[in-house]
Amino acid sequence: MVEKSFNLEFGTGGLRAVMGPGSDQMNINTVGMATQGLANYISKSVGIDNASVVISYDCRNNSAEFARISAEVLSANGIGVYLFESLRPTPEMSYAIRKKGATAGIMITASHNTKEYNGYKVSWSDGGQITSPVDKEIVAEVNKMSDISEVRFEPIADCPAGKIEMMGEEMDECYLSDILSLTLSPEAVKRHAEMKIVYTPLHGCGVRLVPECLKRLGFRNILHVPEQDINDGNFPTVSSPNPEEAPAWEMALEVAEREGADLILATDPDADRMGAAVRNREGKIIRLTGNQTAAILAYYMLTRRREMGSLHKGCYLVKTVVTTELVADIAKEFGVTCHNVLTGWKYLAEQVKLHEKDGEFICGCEESCGFNAGEFVRDKDAQLACSLLAECAAWAADQGKSLYDLLLELYDKHGFWMESRYALVRSGREGAEQIRQMLAEFRENPPREIAGLNIARVVDYLKSEQTGLPASNMLQFFTERGDVISVRPSGTEPKIRFYFSIKGDEAEAITKRLCAAFGVDEL
Repeated sequence: MVEKSFNLEFGTGGLRAVMGPGSDQMNINTVGMATQGLANYISKSVGIDNASVVISYDCRNNSAEFARISAEVLSANGIGVYLFESLRPTPEMSYAIRKKGATAGIMITASHNTKEYNGYKVSWSDGGQITSPVDKEIVAEVNKMSDISEVRFEPIADCPAGKIEMMGEEMDECYLSDILSLTLSPEAVKRHAEMKIVYTPLHGCGVRLVPECLKRLGFRNILHVPEQDINDGNFPTVSSPNPEEAPAWEMALEVAEREGADLILATDPDADRMGAAVRNREGKIIRLTGNQTAAILAYYMLTRRREMGSLHKGCYLVKTVVTTELVADIAKEFGVTCHNVLTGWKYLAEQVKLHEKDGEFICGCEESCGFNAGEFVRDKDAQLACSLLAECAAWAADQGKSLYDLLLELYDKHGFWMESRYALVRSGREGAEQIRQMLAEFRENPPREIAGLNIARVVDYLKSEQTGLPASNMLQFFTERGDVISVRPSGTEPKIRFYFSIKGDEAEAITKRLCAAFGVDEL
């Protein structure tokens, strides 16, 4: 039996795999075949006349090379290319698609994965990541090729149709200008311009635009972690460049303690995710979860929009089904709709596209440190999220409050939620089979109780007729108390994820019981 030349599939974040030789890893051949498949799909679905693709890449090893290969393959197929001259964040790639009126976009990144990984995200003409059936149809085009020899690697010289056009600071200026157009509290920023903000890009491309965005917003005291400002795909100062994980914060927190900063921001390598840390009422620095940051920002945007008289019936929020229900409660308080979608930012972007004519997108969020606002970027955007959270801190300071105070007020008004996530890693084919069996067992024999919590309802997201959403391999268990426990396999890593949303005063004690039930020290 001949091994297939391409054994990757589009998950929740596109193609993603360890770099190395082989049809199931990221290398020149798999990138070339993915791009040829994309070119073939563009040719069949919309034609190559006036077709173009935006290409960007992050700091990872081989990212620049994979971007160059992608550009050359598209050029060789007579498709125009807008290639960023150096690394740029994922959201700017999404922005550039819309700005240039491009057919699609490619982002070479593995997001927050460890240094061994790289990946290949594809977005469509609306700037949102591709969804089904487009992703499957592109892979089908790849699988029609019998050999790497079918990939056209040589760019077309001096041909307008296959021209490779470089992009740089001009696009940056447009992108930054539109981000700043969403500012809601410029006067508060002026009054608190000296607020100390620590920022780390964790060696990623956020260093190019996040500090600049904060400065243009009006903040004058941006403190860096110099060792982590260096773009390096080996991520030498962290075990994992993920702002969701505590070890990634160590150096930034040292700077914050030394300088007395109240707000600490971190972004992942492709600068689409933002993590934040703040001081509590005792002056201790605590990291906010993605859920907590989402709730604070949603409340801030809705409050300011109402104060400014720009909140109307057509305004809406979007969140994923595993993101805190606190966001939905806040939306209800302000009388705006909150749409629930599957995990993956592509589904949030889908909602924005769906409601372009009959609504106004206020913001979208996911528990994994993803946030966006406005309609010019159709992906999560750490540049924008950093700016909004900083100005929210200034707005709160105007009222003698901190971001932590705002969070406590939300809990007082809507009820306390303790949320966490735990992932079991199961690598290789054997691991994939173990994950499959775990989910099958949950489906065939759903638990009646988990850690002493009685299960009142089970929702199986493979049953679209039950959820009204596209079929997805996920289960949710709702307890009699209103808690939610979700189970799904990762779409990009060899993991099965468990999400816990525990409500009420007993949340801490119940979370400890869940830890014991799943055999872990903490969730």
